[in-house]
Amino acid sequence: MAHAADPVKPAANRVAASAADLDKAAASSKQKFTSPADRTVRRSLSGAQDKAATAQAQGAAVGNPDLAIVLNAATETAHGLTLNTEVISAPASLAVTIEWGDGKKDTTTVGGSTTLTNQHTYAELGEYTVKVTVKDTANQTEVVNDFQILTAGSDFTPYGPTRLLDTRSGIGAAKGKVPARGTAHLKVGGNGGIPAGVTAVVLNVTATNTSEAGHVTVFGSGHKQPITSNVNFEAGQTVPNLVIVPVGKDGYVELFNGGWQSIDLLADVTGYFTRSASSGYASLTPTRFVDSRDGLGTAKGQVAGQAVFSTQISGLRGVPAGVSAVALNVTVTNPRETGHLTVFPSGQSAPSTSSVNFTAGQTVANSVIVPVGADGKISVRNGAWAGTDVIVDVVGYYSQSGNGAYMPVSPGRLMDSRDPESPIYGELPGRMYFALEMPGFEAGIAGYVLNTTVTNTQGAGFLSVAPDPNRIEDYWEEDANPINPARPTASTLNWTAGKTVPNLVQAGTGPYGVVDFWNQGWEPTDLIVDMFGYYDTK
Repeated sequence: MAHAADPVKPAANRVAASAADLDKAAASSKQKFTSPADRTVRRSLSGAQDKAATAQAQGAAVGNPDLAIVLNAATETAHGLTLNTEVISAPASLAVTIEWGDGKKDTTTVGGSTTLTNQHTYAELGEYTVKVTVKDTANQTEVVNDFQILTAGSDFTPYGPTRLLDTRSGIGAAKGKVPARGTAHLKVGGNGGIPAGVTAVVLNVTATNTSEAGHVTVFGSGHKQPITSNVNFEAGQTVPNLVIVPVGKDGYVELFNGGWQSIDLLADVTGYFTRSASSGYASLTPTRFVDSRDGLGTAKGQVAGQAVFSTQISGLRGVPAGVSAVALNVTVTNPRETGHLTVFPSGQSAPSTSSVNFTAGQTVANSVIVPVGADGKISVRNGAWAGTDVIVDVVGYYSQSGNGAYMPVSPGRLMDSRDPESPIYGELPGRMYFALEMPGFEAGIAGYVLNTTVTNTQGAGFLSVAPDPNRIEDYWEEDANPINPARPTASTLNWTAGKTVPNLVQAGTGPYGVVDFWNQGWEPTDLIVDMFGYYDTK
């Protein structure tokens, strides 16, 4: 049997080909701004009339009459702006001042018509007025042009958990199942306390009352429906999965039933993203905070039916004090009967939402993003009437000091081990891992939002996702010497033989943007990885 630290090595040329252009994928987040020459405001400086009279007597042009400014800008990164300033002028010594709107400015001197390119990074997301002033002292003339820009990235605001959709009772949509190949049209922006203009939303989407296998795809209203899936289910299953999905300009998201039979859908919101300063993201190597089997983070022994426990998050194991929300992977194991868990901020009553749904004897995991209470704790309620073990792994956090801003991308498939055209083709063997190079990685990307799905499973197991310490080249260059990554202990999703199981992953990047996907079971499985966005600190 292969050594536990041996990866399934991808072909070098296929990895390079698989890296979809991240800039192109994120085009919906990035914006362009322009202010033409006719918006230039001109004024005379002191003494300009005397200067004009002298110039006129000498037959010269008066006051550099064509002096003007054209502004074009693009938001290339979450916090950054690239500004092109076209100066139209007669030959003259000109002083150029760029005021970025955040109290900072750049200055330079040019000798007539030219185009300047300047870059600026804003400490906080938001809307700013960029103002460019060109002063021609010799002709006692000054011109100004300005425009409003909006940074591309989005910060996170915790909310809820609150149920926005339940087709069983008519919350958020007409009462009744979503038909086969039909869509639930869900209002997010302007719904309750969620403001209009949100760029993306965090939803826990649950499919229930299913009579045949199928899937659910969630996407922004007005966006092209992607080929990816967010929730996969079988007949009789109740399956949740966390999604981070762009919101359409009309404030809605679409939940498409990709199956051939009608289903009920639930959606619980735990936060949203806006292009204004709030909480930025920081990723962690998955770290265990709770394991009721060992007494870690809670009392040792199963969490009793209808019981609630709270556990400290802030100030422990790399999570700083004062975080506003935390990204988790929550696993239920050894449940004695069917039920659900609800994860919510400490200090408030448990809401009527679910974070993880389970059946008796099932081991199942789900990603959760939840606000942290004022005391730095979160609470977990076992909604079943009998006990279960609970495991909580922290994968990242949101805080006022964090600068990882969310950049949604057009959802795309990074790999599908069933597809010969995939960068990695063939089953992931038991006790081994795929090392996958993330597209467009560069310094400043703090993490990726992915959806992982296992299918054609041949035995019980679980998937772990963790950053890799190596360059992807280290795995296929003959003279390279890759570092053996430590086998993770945290689970991203759990499965049994014959099941298709998805789960959202907020994956840390490591030093080179390589992420490992570990099959912790003993039997092979197929793996699908879809990408939905990334966190950018630049």
